[in-house]
Amino acid sequence: MTQETGVTAVAHVIQLAVAPVFLLSAIGAMLAVMTNRLARIVDRARTVERDVSHRGVTPDAGVIAELGTLSRRAKLIHHAITLCTVTALLICAVIAVLFLGAFLDVDASRAVGLLFVAAMLAFFFGLLLFLREIFLATATVRIGILHVPTPPTPPGGNGPSSPPS
Repeated sequence: MTQETGVTAVAHVIQLAVAPVFLLSAIGAMLAVMTNRLARIVDRARTVERDVSHRGVTPDAGVIAELGTLSRRAKLIHHAITLCTVTALLICAVIAVLFLGAFLDVDASRAVGLLFVAAMLAFFFGLLLFLREIFLATATVRIGILHVPTPPTPPGGNGPSSPPS
């Protein structure tokens, strides 16, 4: 193999590796979003647990349900992060195999194809778990005036929620 042919082959492999490198950037951004969600879930669980322990009472059904939901969400996002990390590792393997194939002058197309399909499957399932966690989070969200505790009505019945007479 002449010097020019080798340089041309490496340049071609670099061209082929550019798309997976951009894919790695996108996966990194997804991992950042997912780890931020996990951190918020953990922070909320710690806050709820701390509030219960400071009150020194047995948690009520609502608190137990919220902690159960937070636990399910944490598990889902944990598995999503794991699958997206596996995706990133498989994409790194695709890039490495592309270069090894060029340097060793072997046909690595089958290995590259299989690794890429495995990466896309891992990413697909990671995104499905992420979507499931989002559905669970939005199903349990409580927003609105209906969820704000109302102050007790003073004796005499002229509280803030009573219409003026």
